[in-house]
Amino acid sequence: MAKKKGVRHMIIVECTEAKKEGKPASRYTTMKNKQNTPERLEVKKYNPNLRRHTLHKETR
Repeated sequence: MAKKKGVRHMIIVECTEAKKEGKPASRYTTMKNKQNTPERLEVKKYNPNLRRHTLHKETR
């Protein structure tokens, strides 16, 4: 049986503060419902390179 395609899609969120400091950016994958949140996702996640929580934005 074929898998039903839903409205949830896998997205990648990338650190915005690491680029400013010249360090490697951390990336996380997560799921997003595009019907409920059509705009880009912004979440605070842990960046192991900076050793603190930073703002991560959805990449395209």
